[in-house]
Amino acid sequence: QVQLVESGGGLVQAGGPLRLSCAASGRIFSISAMGWYRQAPGQQRDLVATITSGGITTYADSVKGRFTISRDNAKKMVYLQMNSLKPEDTAVYYCNLYGSTWSARNVVMNYWGKGTLVTVSS
Repeated sequence: QVQLVESGGGLVQAGGPLRLSCAASGRIFSISAMGWYRQAPGQQRDLVATITSGGITTYADSVKGRFTISRDNAKKMVYLQMNSLKPEDTAVYYCNLYGSTWSARNVVMNYWGKGTLVTVSS
């Protein structure tokens, strides 16, 4: 009932920028927050950044000062501007939506995209 489609991943040299986008669609009733998580090979999925519907942001310590999350509520889009990329930022980046659908308006849960690969070469 909720579809999240990420775009913008790819190969970039260390120190370079990359911008990820995520489009949400489907029978979305409410969105409490949207965000980005990442998972490197053999690692668990970790939070990168989140933003609430009111614009409150949270960042992982490892990306503070380098990454910026933003959203367009009207378009149901969330973006992640990544600057000064490092090889350790290499991972699959997943878009996340925390919200509810029209068929279950009181049930707030996490929804996930399929991910986009970001590879940072040294």
